[in-house]
Amino acid sequence: MLTSVFLKTLRDQLRALAGWAVAIAVLVAMYAAIWPSIRDQPSMNAFLDQMPEALRSLFAMSGADMSTPTGYIKIELLSFMGPIVVLLYAIGTGVAAVAGEEDHHTLELLLSTPLSRTRIVLEKAAAMAVGTVFLAATMGASLMVEGSWTGMDLPADKVFAAMGHLALLGLVFGALGLALSAATGRAGLSKGLPAALAVLAYVVNGLGGVVDWLKPVQKYSPLYQYSGHDPLVNGVDWPSAWIALGTAVVLAVLAVVAFRRRDVAV
Repeated sequence: MLTSVFLKTLRDQLRALAGWAVAIAVLVAMYAAIWPSIRDQPSMNAFLDQMPEALRSLFAMSGADMSTPTGYIKIELLSFMGPIVVLLYAIGTGVAAVAGEEDHHTLELLLSTPLSRTRIVLEKAAAMAVGTVFLAATMGASLMVEGSWTGMDLPADKVFAAMGHLALLGLVFGALGLALSAATGRAGLSKGLPAALAVLAYVVNGLGGVVDWLKPVQKYSPLYQYSGHDPLVNGVDWPSAWIALGTAVVLAVLAVVAFRRRDVAV
């Protein structure tokens, strides 16, 4: 295992991944437990209807109906908390791949092995991707299992389509964190910039439908690739999925190029 950066990285992440998975299951259980008290409250939809259009676009997915399980999950989990959880993990793991090694003074030891820099970066990127997909799958499975306990029945294919788009969103920003850490070795910058760009992408996607000057750039937002085609209702949108996957791959390649060019003392 120690000769494989991929397997060693996954092994090192086991406890953290278990903690993240438990936290996600608890988060979903909370929303599932609240659902029975929400579904019989028509005032919730009235409240959403009374919100200014800009706020409704930012904090509630378009067309969501709180009286249905799909609409409730779109608003309460998938529009905000779900992406935050996955992005926190993906960005943190992507940054730790290189900048984290430097902070712990283990990068020199890693580079002293016969492993190439390209292999190190790509295997760490693969470990980040596996962890991100695992957490998205955990969220989907929790929705299906825990939701059934409270009558919050959701179509399995649509749930996992939404989780697929969520995982791809995480991969884009995780790969961005990886690329920045590979290029600079600075953990703070490599975490802060993707987080800031994620907030910017969220605002652009949320307000793109109501602010004229944002409309031309809305479709370039990774948040639009995640939610713009409403995967929890319509299933996987393959063009959006391929764009997100392609973006993550390009960023991973840039991480390799940047790390190969860096002067790191061994």
